[in-house]
Amino acid sequence: METKELQKKFLQFIHENKGIIHKVCHLYGRTEEDRQDLFQEITIQLWKAYPGFKQQSKISTWMYRVALNTAISDLRKQNRRISTVTLEGIAGAGLQDADDNSEKEKWALLQQAIENLTEIEKALMMLYLEDKSYEEMEDILGMTQINLRVKMSRIKDKLRKKLAPEKSTTIERL
Repeated sequence: METKELQKKFLQFIHENKGIIHKVCHLYGRTEEDRQDLFQEITIQLWKAYPGFKQQSKISTWMYRVALNTAISDLRKQNRRISTVTLEGIAGAGLQDADDNSEKEKWALLQQAIENLTEIEKALMMLYLEDKSYEEMEDILGMTQINLRVKMSRIKDKLRKKLAPEKSTTIERL
């Protein structure tokens, strides 16, 4: 396939599936700048891997795998660096608007609890919330379905413990 045709197909592919990349970036990027950088890095990795995609799995499965591996690798690199905090981040931390409705508050609490999970646990939780089957998760994460089910059960328990008992209804559907 010639380069221009490959580029055109790739750009169309990215445009059609950019939601997957944004979800991964939102999950693993701490700031908007981090998310933008991660989006670029994932796109670069997808471009490098695109010619070798053999279509043995769904393209979304392949894309999740590349995106999650890139995000986790990037997060590990960041953890080796000295982290800094902006004043805006400190000022807004923990403050909630009294007018928030209960559903938004429950979702925010769940997101906050998910932020405290490990990299793999976050990936598994994101795929679970995306209604991916355990078979699809197995393809994306490269883990057996049994292992995934055990991990998911442990994640649910961990989230229930992190959320106050009076707010446990937040994850009842899990």
